[in-house]
Amino acid sequence: MTGLAVACRRVVHIYRAEAGDVVALSGVDISINPGEMLALVGPSGSGKSTLVALLAGLMRPSAGRVSVGTYDLGKLSDREISRLRGTEIGVVLQGAARNLLPYASLQRNVWLAQRRAAATSGITLDDPERILDLVGLRGQGGVRIDTLAPGARQRAALAVGIAASPGLLLVDEPTSQLDTRGRDEVLDALETVNAERGTTIVVVTHDSVVGNRFGRAVTIRDGRVGAEGRDGQDFAVVAGDGTVQLPPEVLGEFPPGTLFTVDRTDGVVTLVIGGVGVAPPAQREPAG
Repeated sequence: MTGLAVACRRVVHIYRAEAGDVVALSGVDISINPGEMLALVGPSGSGKSTLVALLAGLMRPSAGRVSVGTYDLGKLSDREISRLRGTEIGVVLQGAARNLLPYASLQRNVWLAQRRAAATSGITLDDPERILDLVGLRGQGGVRIDTLAPGARQRAALAVGIAASPGLLLVDEPTSQLDTRGRDEVLDALETVNAERGTTIVVVTHDSVVGNRFGRAVTIRDGRVGAEGRDGQDFAVVAGDGTVQLPPEVLGEFPPGTLFTVDRTDGVVTLVIGGVGVAPPAQREPAG
């Protein structure tokens, strides 16, 4: 299997509402290499799930470009996007039950998820039992979904997500309601899928452990890319429009409107509070 590359270029998404428009994403730029594992982290309402919905083709961006593999999702018809979700893009929604038929067996759930791909020429599918083995559910194909423990149920949802051998797997909050053991089992399953199939995996999460396990975590804050962590080191990110979001702990010390000068010496960029003739915020005289 070959993972699919993902690219977002200045992606904007606006929710229309009678009470007023809500900007969920405001100029997001992200590149994901084929076969990479990426965690999208950030608080509720930051735009993480919206971004994943755009990658899945469940919604279309208000502006900007979303690409998966060679496809520009904004240029595809609804039918073409639906075909992609049945073959090349796997989606696991938040809450395992939303992805599964509770009174059917694991094997039947996987088989149902394979139907569209099975009818598409050029696609070779694994036997459902092999897929269940891949996520740590070996020998349980005949077990009904509603009898499984929460962690096993979430891994069953992953099995449905990879049933059609997609090049991109999108997973929304797979560990949010699990204990430590269940969380680790799910992460082990994701790492196995990535290692054995080369699948590109994007996970939305609140859990910092997920980002640490994946090696790359992108923080979404207020609809923008706020920071990126790689192998335990955090980086600020220059967006396509030239903006850089400072870490929350820095923003907490300097209110909006704080002036900085930018000093660039010997390849080192330093932000200096104020400048010639500009006093730091604490030293300014109050207005009026």
